[in-house]
Amino acid sequence: MRSAEVLHDFPFTFSKEATLQVCEKQVTRCSFLMTRRLHLVGMWKYECSCGTSVASSDHLRIIDDWNLPSTLCPCCEPITPISICLRSWKDYYEWRCLPLHSPVALLLHWTLTVYHAIQLATITRSVDGSSNKIHIHYLGPDKELLQLAGFAELHALFPGIQVHMELVGPAVPQFRDGERIDLRSYVHCVEVDCSCKSSSDNASLLVSHGRNSAVTMRLHKGFYHDRYKEIVKESFPHLIIASNAGIAAYSSWLPTIETIKEMDVPAIFSDYCEEAAHLAACCISSVTNRPLRLPQVQLNPFRQPMAVEDSALFLPCYSNCFVFGM
Repeated sequence: MRSAEVLHDFPFTFSKEATLQVCEKQVTRCSFLMTRRLHLVGMWKYECSCGTSVASSDHLRIIDDWNLPSTLCPCCEPITPISICLRSWKDYYEWRCLPLHSPVALLLHWTLTVYHAIQLATITRSVDGSSNKIHIHYLGPDKELLQLAGFAELHALFPGIQVHMELVGPAVPQFRDGERIDLRSYVHCVEVDCSCKSSSDNASLLVSHGRNSAVTMRLHKGFYHDRYKEIVKESFPHLIIASNAGIAAYSSWLPTIETIKEMDVPAIFSDYCEEAAHLAACCISSVTNRPLRLPQVQLNPFRQPMAVEDSALFLPCYSNCFVFGM
């Protein structure tokens, strides 16, 4: 609770509206999106309780529109290649030449948390120079499955490196098990004459079958400890990531933690609040019989800049709020 002010601290012009006013129920996620004409639109429709759930979604098409003008979203190649390690949303917005009233951080926290996890685990130093490829096993995806196009930004964050992600979890719909996805362009803006519309040989991000691209994905339904043996035959991970993992809340994590320990691969987890992260860290230590190594529980600078609505806890809660690793 002493950290509440730090957790609410973001550089955006809408920070008070999205944090304190949401916590005090003066603003809702719906009203926030409505004022920006983003309510129930594209990828934004999953940011409030009005939107479709993963379980009820039957869309094969990847939603690839920001529903914003080009000045408010990263729809094209960055003006200057990334040259520093980004340490905050302010760093990212300055690099991508975005104004601080742009709401894209509400969707890009998944992608920037992956970026942050790779930096914490210093994975880029160990990437095989001949393949120039990072393999990530991403566990327990849920809402992300309906916002996958946002991960195309990893192309800008890791230029010259192909990022491949294996997404594994029980929320993956059965009909999407084994689906391969190619992200061949950035998420588009709304402007018809913007260069983002001509930067790809296809106007939308489509389900593909093995075409080469900067960011590739494959979906797997089930628990990681049940599926990992078949997955590692094609893709052994440099890093394992689990966003908003809830390790202490779900007993199904215990055999997965054992599996990760045996694989001897770095893993970075996130959770909604410090107490959940602390309980998770205790669970991991008890299963592995060793203390956390990389990193200890710490605040994620790329947490979603909007407070969790109607939380059951009277604690500061944000999506991807705290990170820790083994």
